Amino acid sequence: MPAPLELSTDVLVVGGGPAATWAALHARGNGADVVLVDKGYCGTSGATAPSGTGVWYVAPDPDKRAAAKANRETLGGHLADHHWMDRVLAQTFTNMERLGTEGRYPFPVDPATGAQNRTGVQGPEYMRRMRAWIQRAGVRVLDHSPALELLVETDGSVRGAAGYQRHENRDYTILAGAVVLASGGCAFLSRALGTNVNTGDGALMAAEVGAEFSGMEFSNAYGIVPAGSTVTKTAYYGYATFFHGDGRVVEGAGSTKGRSVIARTLLQEKVFAQLDRATPEVQQQMRMGQPNFFLQFDRRGINPFTDRFEVNLLAEGTVRGTGGINVVDDSCATTVPGLYAAGDAATRERICGGFTGGGSHNSAWAMSSGTWAGAGAARHALQAGRVASVDVIGAGRAGLRPEGRRVLGAEDVVAAAQAQLLPFDKNYLRSGDRLVAAADELDHLWLELSAGLAPVGGIERIRSRQAAAMTAVGRWMYRSALFRTESRGMSKRDDHPELDPGQHHHILTGGLDRVWTDTTRTSLGSTSAEIALSARAS
Repeated sequence: MPAPLELSTDVLVVGGGPAATWAALHARGNGADVVLVDKGYCGTSGATAPSGTGVWYVAPDPDKRAAAKANRETLGGHLADHHWMDRVLAQTFTNMERLGTEGRYPFPVDPATGAQNRTGVQGPEYMRRMRAWIQRAGVRVLDHSPALELLVETDGSVRGAAGYQRHENRDYTILAGAVVLASGGCAFLSRALGTNVNTGDGALMAAEVGAEFSGMEFSNAYGIVPAGSTVTKTAYYGYATFFHGDGRVVEGAGSTKGRSVIARTLLQEKVFAQLDRATPEVQQQMRMGQPNFFLQFDRRGINPFTDRFEVNLLAEGTVRGTGGINVVDDSCATTVPGLYAAGDAATRERICGGFTGGGSHNSAWAMSSGTWAGAGAARHALQAGRVASVDVIGAGRAGLRPEGRRVLGAEDVVAAAQAQLLPFDKNYLRSGDRLVAAADELDHLWLELSAGLAPVGGIERIRSRQAAAMTAVGRWMYRSALFRTESRGMSKRDDHPELDPGQHHHILTGGLDRVWTDTTRTSLGSTSAEIALSARAS
């Protein structure tokens, strides 16, 4: 194997999607030297790159922004924070303006008014422009270079990361004054389009240095897809009617309200859909907005507006959920000094509460949180200064440094984790008994992989860490779901079908060998668990 690559920088950004590139851009703009490492190829990897996406872009009009904030509050269980929503709306507006000028993004122009339409972006072009922009700014980009573990000083502060460059077949160590984790969420290798790199790696690395998570119960997103497809564009199914195999309408089925009806029906029989409620004008807009959605139909000779086609549900986990690493201030700092989180890797409860979906709020959160995390990391790094390699150690354990001898392979661990996390009768249609059974299985799997999951070569470490990360994310998710004994946001419980006003709080979780859960106040008040939380934090 070639000699390891050793670098030193002010800010290290882990990830290559919108949040990562905006973080890199703003860290550089705040005077920091920046290195970005991506698991794939920055500009083409991740959930945004292959698709068109809407953006929560609202003009600075008080009435319009008030309406925008109110739009999803009930769906989200009234857990969103108006301070954060206001910040995201303002920052997104600014960033989209910059994207069109400095980023040179070719927004479509309304022929009637001559104004640009900035309510959405085409992912391939967006990410191509973002890559070019950060490179012009002087960011060093290392593609196909997944980070495998964070580096910490003896005081616990994060000081860089170590990883593996696939194309160079060499290890790397990057020392940094601060690290931004913008590595995306976790879709459990469900095959949802663009999520093959989204396996929760950043979450595992964050947990290993003591970070906490929030909203992990809101991580059971499932997208509607044509059977055998990977393209989850659930918004388009708002124009659909759903059918049984014999042609009867599936009563109550829908894309926003009624997805659980589809799930329950799928447990018994096949379900079919037809986008028969889209007018000709809407059909044209749909084809222009999401051309890749229609490729799958065109290749099979299906007209989705006039023909019925079989559908299924595909897990999207925290990529389209709202749970993630908890951020504790306006700079998107975590509870660990020197570590910042952005995009799908971070909790989006601040602006979405317990419900989100594809694009829109997620897109706005990615560019806004990336902006704040990058700027915050730069300020921290320039104040903290550089560090010598002799002063740091690697924090990675499971899948890197097992406690015992190798007895498990990554493929076996992934299959065991997926068996508990992908079936929607366990994760989407939730009840206490099924949650307990699945959580217990994942706990047992974690003990086994901690002791016996060991890589046998350079690239095997990537797969081993993915397997460990997926298992860890699933444990936080299910333990949080068990802790919330009500139905709120996207976390619905068959055994607790009502919303409980007494549970108007956020649920925190963390830990590896032993998962803990606790509550913390929302912006509207405190909970009785704050005393216990304060005691634990101290």
